[in-house]
Amino acid sequence: MKNVFSTIVAALVAVSFAGIVCAAEPAAPAMPAGHPPVADKAPAKAAKPAKKAKKAKKAKKAAVKEEAKPAEAPAAK
Repeated sequence: MKNVFSTIVAALVAVSFAGIVCAAEPAAPAMPAGHPPVADKAPAKAAKPAKKAKKAKKAKKAAVKEEAKPAEAPAAK
């Protein structure tokens, strides 16, 4: 009787394992050779190049202009 019970349990475990394996989705659908890639449902946004801060550019230009100016004499009242 113990042998029959063991066989029945082994069969039930095998059937349940087969059901789990068959229910799982495949990793990727099989496509024929040369087929273009399939786009995802939600397209990813393209990364934009980082912009430089305008304030830093303006400050740098102002510093260059101040260096280029000759020293002015103070105005007399």
